[in-house]
Amino acid sequence: MTGVTSNNTPAGKTVAIIGGGVIGASWAALFLVNGLKVIISDPDPDIAAKAGATIDAALHSLVALGYAAQEYGTRLSFEQDNRLAVAAADFVQECAPERVEFKQALWQAIEAAAPAHALLLSSSSSIPASVQAAKMADPGRLVIGHPFNPPHLMPLLEVVPSPQTSDTVTARARAFYRDIGKVALVLRKEISGFVANRLQAAIFQESVYLVAQGVVTLDELDDVVTSSLGIRWATSGPFLSFHLGGGPGGLTHFIDHLGPPLEQSWATLGKAAFDAPTKALLAEQVARSYGTEAFSALAETRDAKEIAVINGLGGVTSQS
Repeated sequence: MTGVTSNNTPAGKTVAIIGGGVIGASWAALFLVNGLKVIISDPDPDIAAKAGATIDAALHSLVALGYAAQEYGTRLSFEQDNRLAVAAADFVQECAPERVEFKQALWQAIEAAAPAHALLLSSSSSIPASVQAAKMADPGRLVIGHPFNPPHLMPLLEVVPSPQTSDTVTARARAFYRDIGKVALVLRKEISGFVANRLQAAIFQESVYLVAQGVVTLDELDDVVTSSLGIRWATSGPFLSFHLGGGPGGLTHFIDHLGPPLEQSWATLGKAAFDAPTKALLAEQVARSYGTEAFSALAETRDAKEIAVINGLGGVTSQS
């Protein structure tokens, strides 16, 4: 994400956000700085104040990423009735609870109320479009547009069509997200949890295992990641890292020489569970390591560091 929209910016069009919680409000901020009109639909009677606070905080971060400071004024509105919220929408970004039956009923109602041209997009982090769309008349209309949290900062957007989704609809979804500055990647097939969250789940399982076994403390493990793998993967990713680690012979040389011990390490990876003792241990350690600082302060520091990384990487040009 560069803070600069493309020449095909959807400015002036309307996006309806279903669910105005943390994810929905974060999306709203990004849509607003890209000139879209935003309607947030949420049953919470206090949603305007809650979402407004999140949006205002997110806008400060977006300015740091290069977006122009602006007043959104009448471009942001709220509507409790989902059907009314989507009635004139060009895009629908759903951010509702991760419950299959709830989403299936929700999309059935949205499809009936939204214009035929509207892109129907789900922020779901785990439920494939084909499952959510089971009750839709045209299930091919629904596409996963899964952001990495928080959507207004993190560049990644996973576009995951269902087997019923046409290439045309998939391309429209990808173009929309790219036009608002996202690194929009289309997954080639549906899989539960998609890609980023599956990787995160695998890494977190081993992280919990190492802490539960007393190998490291919770904050020490965080230091390991931020001082090594976090830096490496932010710049190269796992495959390019090992390709470079193989020297001139690249990934093939790496696998030939270091593949066997790597396979052996796979066999020793731990299995973690959130049983009572593990949860108590994590709660005690997180309170001791991070509980002395306000949540808002921790979040602000995280955002500032992520912005610095994004901006820093944006200033590096390829040597090819």
